[in-house]
Amino acid sequence: MNISVPRDFHLIGFFNSKEHHHIIFIGLLLMYLLALVGNMLIIVLVCLVSQLHTPMYFFLCNLAVQDIISVSAILPKLMVMNFIGERSISFYGCITQLFLYISCNDGDFLLLATMAYDRYVAICVPLRYQLIMKPRFCILLVTTSWMFCATNAMCFALLISHLSFCRLININHIFCEIISLVELSCSDTSLIKALITADVPLIGIFPFGLILTSYVYIIYTILKMRTLAARLKTFSSCSSHLTVVLLYGCTCISLYMKPVSENSQEVDKMLSLIYLGFIPVLNPLVYSLRNRQVQSSAKIVFTKYLLNSLYNG
Repeated sequence: MNISVPRDFHLIGFFNSKEHHHIIFIGLLLMYLLALVGNMLIIVLVCLVSQLHTPMYFFLCNLAVQDIISVSAILPKLMVMNFIGERSISFYGCITQLFLYISCNDGDFLLLATMAYDRYVAICVPLRYQLIMKPRFCILLVTTSWMFCATNAMCFALLISHLSFCRLININHIFCEIISLVELSCSDTSLIKALITADVPLIGIFPFGLILTSYVYIIYTILKMRTLAARLKTFSSCSSHLTVVLLYGCTCISLYMKPVSENSQEVDKMLSLIYLGFIPVLNPLVYSLRNRQVQSSAKIVFTKYLLNSLYNG
């Protein structure tokens, strides 16, 4: 068997993409533009409007940055594949895509856990909120999350880059997914598999447990409130975050816990596209449509900056 480090990989993509490649391209383009515009809007609003200079929106801004990086690492190449049929990706381009995907994917879960803790402090111990969620502490949480995720992704990228691959280097996926790369390798991949196994409790179970614990206390606190109006008002402050958590959680559970079948690989691709594309599109919509503070901030920015620039122009 010929073994080598390949110059290029070949992404297979969707099975029926040749028949409907123009439709798929238009859908991917709309998805990418909506994700960029929506998340950029969140970043601009958080930066410009002082009312949004709170820990919750600081974390949301970082989540938006990660979503932009994630979709930019995957969707442009997928659009090229479906528009001109160019399915090859360089070896180091594949490693870069893998690094960006893992770092942003891990960061999403850690940030969602951090946001759940923020909601717990705000609702369960509101008198100590300002004391606990200080700007320096929030910056430390986010910086630690970025550094940990980047280091973890770099470990995977370096391990993958030192693998040898067979001549047949077709990746049956829509991007350079790590499991697909491990299955193609002719080298010993036990270390990578062990690292993946260790990541499951560290990046998956631990953040999910923190989120679940936070919302158990939050729901218990809400139920102790005397009036229905107070309960609804308090729940609305964390409903957007809970919606996003459910979107991420349901997609990941569907992706990794579904039964294996003949068409499981094609189902994996569709679920990956939902996770990579639709959720970054939905995140800004959830936080804008379900949050009056974001809506009022958007009006402030529109009237103060856009209309003034038009008037002065």
